This record gives sequence, C-alpha cells and structure tokens, in this order.
Amino acid sequence: MLDENNDVVAVTSAGTTPVAEGFTARMPLVAAAASAALLSACGGGGGGGSQSPTPPDNTPPANTGGGVISAQQASRFLMQASMGATHDQITRVQALGYAGWIDEQMALPLSMSCWDWLMAKGYNAATNMNTENGFDSAIWRKLIYSTDTLRQRVTLALSEIFVVSIDGLVGAGWRAFSAAAYVDLLAANCFGNYRKLLETISTSAPMGQYLTFRGNLKYDPKTGALPDENYAREIMQLFSIGLLKLNADGTPALANGAPQETYGLNDITGLARVFTGWDFDLTVSKTDTPDFLRRPMIQIAARHETGASTFLGNTVPAGLTGEQSLKAALDIIFAHPNVAPFISRQLIQRLVTSNPSPAYVQRISAIFLNDGQGVKGSLGAVIKAILLDDEARNTSIASSPQFGKLREPVLRFTNWARAYNISSASDLWNIGNTSDTASRLGQSPLRSPSVFNFFRPGYVPPNTAIAAATLVAPEFQITNESTVVGYVNFMQRIVSQGNSDLVPDYSSLLPLAENERTLLNEINLVLAAGQLSDATLSQLSTAISSMPVGTDAKRYNRIYAALTLVLASPEFIVQK
Repeated sequence: MLDENNDVVAVTSAGTTPVAEGFTARMPLVAAAASAALLSACGGGGGGGSQSPTPPDNTPPANTGGGVISAQQASRFLMQASMGATHDQITRVQALGYAGWIDEQMALPLSMSCWDWLMAKGYNAATNMNTENGFDSAIWRKLIYSTDTLRQRVTLALSEIFVVSIDGLVGAGWRAFSAAAYVDLLAANCFGNYRKLLETISTSAPMGQYLTFRGNLKYDPKTGALPDENYAREIMQLFSIGLLKLNADGTPALANGAPQETYGLNDITGLARVFTGWDFDLTVSKTDTPDFLRRPMIQIAARHETGASTFLGNTVPAGLTGEQSLKAALDIIFAHPNVAPFISRQLIQRLVTSNPSPAYVQRISAIFLNDGQGVKGSLGAVIKAILLDDEARNTSIASSPQFGKLREPVLRFTNWARAYNISSASDLWNIGNTSDTASRLGQSPLRSPSVFNFFRPGYVPPNTAIAAATLVAPEFQITNESTVVGYVNFMQRIVSQGNSDLVPDYSSLLPLAENERTLLNEINLVLAAGQLSDATLSQLSTAISSMPVGTDAKRYNRIYAALTLVLASPEFIVQK
C-alpha cells in the first residue's frame, strides 16, 4: 500500500513500515502495481490447461547450441545456468555455444572458499567463537563475485536439497565457519559424483551438528535409550529417495492404483544404527579454533553399534567398523531406483522449471544412471544434460504457461548484482542476513528455517490456477503480500541508494537514460532475457517518460526507476 507520502509500505502487525524515498511521486505507485501483479501471477503466468508440456518422444534430448545463438537466447540460458547474466557472459555463450560454455565453467578452478575468506579477514579470532560474524559476507561474496558462476548456481541448488542452516549449527560455537565449511563442501563436489557427495555430507561436522547425529550413541540395554534417528530419516526422505516409490520418469509408482511408501519406521530405526559413534575429529586441534569443523567426523568405536542393521530390504552385516557400516549403508541407498528420478527432478526444478515433463525427468534420470562412460551418479553430466535438454532450450516449450519457475528472491538479487558489477569497497560485502520478510528479501543463503528448505519441491499454492492445473510452484511457499512488498522496497532502496559498502556500476546505462524505451530494452535483455512484453515495456516507458532529463543526477533517477520497475515486474520474476 502507499502511505501519506506516496511511498510503498509493507503492512505488518506493528503498522506500516516506510521504505526509501520514491524517485518521483509516480515511481512508488507503479512499483505497488507491479507488486499486485506479481501476487496475481500465482496462476502460472496466465493459467492454461491442466497438463504440463510433454515433448513428443522423438524430441532431441539435447540442444548443444549449434548455429547462431542470439543475445536473448544466451541471456535466457544464463538465467538457468548462472547467478546472473552479464554482457560479457552473454557474449561468451554466443562464442562458445551452450555446451562449450558449460565445459569452460566446469573446468574453472575453485574460486576462493568461504572458509579461506573468513580466515583472511580474521574471523577466527576468539571473540567470534559464539557468533555468526562474517558468514553472510562470505556467502554473498561467493554468489555475486566469483567467476565460476555455474558452480555457484549449482551449489545454491544443492544447498536447498541437502539442507544445513546456520541457525541450527549448535553445540560447538564457530557457526560462521561451520556453515562456510558446508557450503565449500557442496561447491567442491557439485560437479562430482552423487555417491561421494552423499558420503562427504554424511561425515561432515556441519551435518552432524545440524541433524544431531554427532555424538550419537548405540542402543543402551540398561536405560533403553535408542540412537538418534534424525539423520537416518532425512537422508532417505530428503537427500536420496523420498517418501513414495517412483517410476524412472519421476511419477509415482502405483500398486493397485495407490502410491507406495519407500520406507517405514523399522527402516529408520535400522539405518539409525549405522549413524552411531560419529563425532568431531579433535585429534589435531580442539574447539578453541574452528579448524575441527572443516575435518570429516571420525568414529569412536565404543559408541558404534556393531550389530547388523536392516533397512530398505537390505542388511548391513554385523561386525563391521563404523566406517565400513556407513559405506555399506550408503551403497544400499545409492542402489535404490528412486535416487535418479528423485534427485534429477529436484535439480531440474532448481535450475529450469517447476513442472518438468515426465519425459524430461526420464532423460535426465537415464544420464544419472549412466553418463555415457558407464558412470552412475555423475552430477556434472546431469547438470549439463539438464541445461542442454530440448525442454530447457526450446523456446516454443518455454512459451507454455505451465513452463518456468518463480525466481527465488536470492536469485533476483544476484541477477541485478552481477548484471551491474556490484563491488564492495571494503571487500566486506555488507549485505547481511536478508531473511526479514517485511523489509528485505525474505530469504538468505543457508538460512532455511528447517531441513525442508525455504520451500518444498511439491508445494502447491492453494486456491490458485496452479492448483487447479495440478501443477506445483515451490517458490510460492515464501511468496505473500508481505514478502512481495518487502522485496520491492528492498530492491528500490539498494538500486537507488546502495549502502555504505556496495557500489553498482551503471555506466553502461547512463548514455541510454534519456531514451526510456532504449534504456528499458537494454535492462530487459540482461535481466529478463527479453521476456518483458511490449505491453509491459510500454507501461513502464510511460512511467519513466514523465521523469525529467538534462543532468546526470536526473538520468540516474531514470535508471533507478527503470531497474526497480523491471525487477518488480512479474515477467522478470517468473523465469521462463
């Protein structure tokens, strides 16, 4: 809504919260209209039929970018494959082709880790032991500034599947370093093998903290105390096979017309026995420095259950060491037929579209099972196949109202930040925790409120055209009146005012500012891959045309307005 000064405000239980001053009286009004339009976009960009698009069986499985790639096509590809398009990256995609760009990105060395940045800035000082100091700066720096933008996009996706949240890292101090160690782990393994990633996660100190199996003890016959079952449940439900048995195309495997559960309580109890005896490795250093959080956990033999463990119709035999039991259990999970479609579908959702066709899921599942070199679980091959698949690249499929996804707030912010070369004068990247729903993004990296992520992959917004069409829209789980207005307010402030540390570079836009349609066309290309309609561009042009020209200050006001309006438009926020 608008306050008495014609500024956009968020309505909260405490009243109204004013945001940054409007560029003109007209600017907040149009932003508010865009916010309302976004909420109405719950219909999936225009409603439509009840079936998700299914390419014909003879559809080519991949589009490797042969032939000429337009700037718009390259920008659209980068919406799916990066933390945000830039002119340099658009040109690079056009020069190398889609497959060539992916290969180049995957070959890049790891950029500076979050851990190493924290160390370089002195956050390992004892005064930071019981704080989160530095983590938000470290992760935002990685997402915005790192050259390996594909790795950062996939790392973000994995962090929303294999969830660890900094707020749940309790019991050892050094939360910033624990979260940094975890995100670095994901970044180092995101193009590697799923089986190795699962083992690395399952022995990591941050996951041991977050899902409470660090220090887990075997069954005590005297007290009746049982092993903690938290991780045993979540590794099956969220990290590997899910709740229901699936066909290779990700659809439920029915028995007599009914879905079938993948596991039950006995499976959780059986698997929990494997995750006993694991604890921090304090053999090299103690908890007075954060170094132990970067090392894999070790086995304390006396605490480990050495009896047999039965789950998912298989048995880990008795008498194995803790390390051997873990490897055997993870091999059982990895062999489950659900893993390929369960993980493949979620990666498609995080990168390309919320409602991939069964044929799309099946094609990617096949790559998961065999990357063409006889290797199962190759995440690099899976990511490449997802991005090159015809369903991702075919613009006729993209035009379907059932195709696409809501850009999560973190990506909307990094899209802008990368497009305009945001830099940090202090190299401290003082963006902070952006979780507040009323005044910030309503989402912040590695700050999920639970192990179920910010939003569930099967979330359906109630009483919407999406629900009527039997589709899902995960990101809408964190979309409401407060978060929509809070996001627009936050972006309006940071686009126009920045903060004391962040500096955007609008020099490429300044020569275009007095021609509002040229200015909008340029922003449309880089931020929205040319997907804003003529009607939307005309409406925004009308709003900006009323703003004065003649000085750089006035030109910048036009740039601020144009950027905010595009960032608030449903055609930007819905990635197609």
